[in-house]
Amino acid sequence: MTAAAERERVAGLVFGFFPAQVVQTLARLGVPDALGDGALALDALATRTGAHPGALLRLLRAAIGLDLVDRTAEGTYALTPGGQLLRTGLPGSIGNLAQLFCGDAVWRAWGELEWSVRTGDVAFEKVTGRPAFAYMADDPHLNAIFTEAMAEGTRMAAPGIAAACDLTGVTTLADIGGGNGTLLAAFLDAHPHLQGILFDSPSGVGDPVVTERCTVVTGDFFTAVPAADAYVVKSVIHDWDDERSVAILSRVREAMPAHGVLLLVEPILREDPQVLGDQRMLLMSDLNMLVCTGGRERTEAEFADLLTAAGLRLTDVTPAGGSGYSVLRAVPG
Repeated sequence: MTAAAERERVAGLVFGFFPAQVVQTLARLGVPDALGDGALALDALATRTGAHPGALLRLLRAAIGLDLVDRTAEGTYALTPGGQLLRTGLPGSIGNLAQLFCGDAVWRAWGELEWSVRTGDVAFEKVTGRPAFAYMADDPHLNAIFTEAMAEGTRMAAPGIAAACDLTGVTTLADIGGGNGTLLAAFLDAHPHLQGILFDSPSGVGDPVVTERCTVVTGDFFTAVPAADAYVVKSVIHDWDDERSVAILSRVREAMPAHGVLLLVEPILREDPQVLGDQRMLLMSDLNMLVCTGGRERTEAEFADLLTAAGLRLTDVTPAGGSGYSVLRAVPG
């Protein structure tokens, strides 16, 4: 790579937060949803979104440059295929993810990354005065964005995760920290004999998407979880430090029968520094956990240590269908 090309690459990193805010602002204003039924003129779009026409024009020009919006020959504005991904409620949508991770609280927490690196403490708590999950639980709008943002990512990964999990002999599957049940619904669709238990806090469950063959139980996974043949725990452990992660896994172990199994679904950090360039999104997620929750992404060895500390034994690890996740299968140790 030439010096000029290397400078351009690094400059792209420096200015990377500019397009991130364009994406977030489009989603927050509702521009993708307003254009979902067809092209609109600037004034009509400004009225629909409650935006200043002149400022909205400048935002739309930036969105055109980012290939999220097109300006038609008639002078109206329409979504590109990329812009369609910011509409809410569509397969593959990441509109709520954009609002969550580029929204006010997380945005300010990332502005304190240096402080978190110097202290090891959680920047989100510094800028808001509350732990992340308590803060979101007290804000119904933000909590709804969080719940749907998590569901957006899970919808894409769920088929691969369900296919990677061996449920031979399992009749009851409990999804611990399962949000609105998006992942559990995929398991129930794939296994018609299965009964499900959706377990999360009241604010975490929200409006469940799965009702048939499923019992919804609310509670605190640091205290106790329901009894079941098997447990799936997806994208939960990375939110917490080692001590609290072991506490969650220990509650699962306590509720698990002798023949029970845990299916821990998380991305796995590679040990070899030479391949970290292929895990850039996971590396950014690791820093997001640092500034927002105090959690972390982990290597396979680190997951094995957590499981052992909770009285569980890692038996195998299966990549989940190209989703970026792996299924770490564990049994009573």
